[in-house]
Amino acid sequence: MPHLPAASVVTTALALLLAAAAPAAAAPSPQTPKADKSLPADTRFYVDPAGDAAEQAVTDLAHGDLAGAADMARLASWPEATWFTGGTPAEVQGKVAALMRSARRTGTVPVLVAYNIPGRDCSLYSAGGAGSDAAYQAWIKGFAQGIGDRKAVVVLEPDGLANLPSDCGPETDPTGALTAGRIADLNAAVDALAAQAATSVYLDAGNSHWRPVGDMADRLLKAGVERTQGFSLNVSNYLAADDTDHYGTWVSQCLWFAAKGPDWARGHADWCASQYYSPAAPNDGLPGNAVDADDPGTWHWTDQWFQENAGTPPTGDLTHFVQDTSRNGRGTWNPPTGTYPDPQTWCNAPGRGIGARPTANTGVPLVDAYLWIKTVGQSDGECNRGIPGGTVDPEYGVVDPAAGAWWPAQARTLVRNAVPALTFNRR
Repeated sequence: MPHLPAASVVTTALALLLAAAAPAAAAPSPQTPKADKSLPADTRFYVDPAGDAAEQAVTDLAHGDLAGAADMARLASWPEATWFTGGTPAEVQGKVAALMRSARRTGTVPVLVAYNIPGRDCSLYSAGGAGSDAAYQAWIKGFAQGIGDRKAVVVLEPDGLANLPSDCGPETDPTGALTAGRIADLNAAVDALAAQAATSVYLDAGNSHWRPVGDMADRLLKAGVERTQGFSLNVSNYLAADDTDHYGTWVSQCLWFAAKGPDWARGHADWCASQYYSPAAPNDGLPGNAVDADDPGTWHWTDQWFQENAGTPPTGDLTHFVQDTSRNGRGTWNPPTGTYPDPQTWCNAPGRGIGARPTANTGVPLVDAYLWIKTVGQSDGECNRGIPGGTVDPEYGVVDPAAGAWWPAQARTLVRNAVPALTFNRR
């Protein structure tokens, strides 16, 4: 046997690890299938063969860390979303088109995230975005053109609706012009993406510990959710899957109530009960007699309000949604009260694990798919848990990597704490 350079040995060994995990490539269809924007239960999502986890597996193997390499190889075998965060219209069109070609070769459906809205993240951890509304609308057109007529799933602008410019502080948008521009941008994006023959668009709706149900439903309606396949929840967050599904069902019911329900309800999403308050509850101060967002045991009061006021809407009239389960296998991190001035439970929460595997076979009628939208192992930003002047994250004893940067230690923790345990994806 000829002697192989060390690098070749590493690459060959990694290939064997990944081969055990990789789904068999489907032969390209002899003809373009009829366009369909639904997500059949047997949908196979695209796996990037050169993602962060695959590269980390090579590094671990090169350093003799066989256990670490195996962890990362398992992670690398599962589909994750690909994020597009900037560039010119031509550049994003080219990058999206390249992804679509890769997915076509494997007979799979890619999940893409459009994340370039002006004023992104209130200029905080994930600051950035296009320089103007016109620039964004040109960018999203290029993004849409890159998809073409092949099947794709697009998660549109995480936090873009839950964190409007008007939410960023009293000085950010005093005239409301920036917020009006944000709504116009999202509508333009919906139109550009919906024009693609087989693109399933999910307009992001934050998470179950953010906007009240009615507020979120109202924002979704203004942004054009009725022209999409639905909305997305829990992107880059850790909230439990069952609670997220429950919240999403309320949002869907509220959308029906305000847009298609009885005449007296039309235009009144603000009347919907929520995860924070339900008129159906006694609200008399006694334990369990009010809705508590942190106690799903009290959510039956909100269920009761919807049953009394929305009844049972026709199944086909209810808006569907997808959920990010990349990090919610162990649910929310809840440090002891008083531990930190601001625990920042959404930011690099310690001790978490991967949740439900990516699938369009969810078993929940309104949930089109569980997806790994946040890249598993990428940092949320430099968290300091609210300690004045602090830069070190006291939970880790280091300065966390910048938002979106690969963090191997966090990736390993998420893999090893996965619920259920992470296995190789053999589809």
